[in-house]
Amino acid sequence: MGSVTLDDVAKLAGVSAKTVSRVANDERSVRPDTRERVLRAIEQLDYRPNLLARGLSGAHAYTIGLLYDNPNAYYIISMQQGALAACDDLHFGLQMRPCNSRSPALAEELRDFVHRSRLSGLVLTTPVSERTASLRRLATYDIPFVRILSAARDPLDGFPCVYVDDRDAAYAIVAHLLQLGHVRIGFLQGGKHHHASAERLRGYKDALRDYGVPLRKELMVEGDYVFDDGFRGARRLLDLAEPPTAIFGCNDEIAAGALAAAQSTGLSVPYDVSIAGFEDSPFSRHSWPPLTTARQRADVIVECATRMLIARISGDEVDNAGFTPELVVRGSTAPPRPKSRRRNRR
Repeated sequence: MGSVTLDDVAKLAGVSAKTVSRVANDERSVRPDTRERVLRAIEQLDYRPNLLARGLSGAHAYTIGLLYDNPNAYYIISMQQGALAACDDLHFGLQMRPCNSRSPALAEELRDFVHRSRLSGLVLTTPVSERTASLRRLATYDIPFVRILSAARDPLDGFPCVYVDDRDAAYAIVAHLLQLGHVRIGFLQGGKHHHASAERLRGYKDALRDYGVPLRKELMVEGDYVFDDGFRGARRLLDLAEPPTAIFGCNDEIAAGALAAAQSTGLSVPYDVSIAGFEDSPFSRHSWPPLTTARQRADVIVECATRMLIARISGDEVDNAGFTPELVVRGSTAPPRPKSRRRNRR
């Protein structure tokens, strides 16, 4: 038996092919009783829309693009899962593409990608979404897009977004360490071109200030969101004359590198040094001990942004959405040992 066509569904439901198309595209102009009849026919025939043919027949390709500039493979996979969940549900295709967020021609490169691939719109993840001047130029090309941002509140700048409160989540992690009794807390920063890095640093500084703990520059180490920088940064902190009793990595990959650095010097985690990360990626769960972290569901966040974009493409009004990562306490953090009982670092 051949594949079921749109005309087959129309014939069974007693409606036009155009009406079936409107129901398949979830348009609101179809009467409820007609919609129900078409949906029954679709289910009975197990009809699956041909996305390519649908795109070639009209102005839109019914495919969206997901743009990223991030070296973390786990994060990329999680984003893909979220975008696909929305696209599969709403009968859209998905194209993912890495890009250089610092390119001076970013807006034009995104425009060309949309036109070449006949995309209906773009989901922009950090740090691509943070290039304000490029986004202003992109908006002049009439390309729908939704951003994912690191921000404590809705930016209200006219560009649709899903914002993630990295500052408050980082504050919660540092407050947890302070409440355990740590006062010398190292901070391993992520890439400076990510606004999330600045927001997480702000949470670190704000927590120290609110708990009356002085900020010490020697405890803050710059780096990128990679394991090797976490390892090198932690070894630098642990070699200080007065090393920290806790280390907060700007993401779980950094924190996993810090954990390996501590263990390479013969230190016990969490008893000699506590370590915390951010994001709740597999790095945090597969480490030993598993890492205290902030649960940031990249799949849920990207799914939300994808649904928002498709709603915009359909002409619907959308509201910006916000998320705050949740503190997850695991075995990598504990109260500091008294100085007399700490192990000597090699």
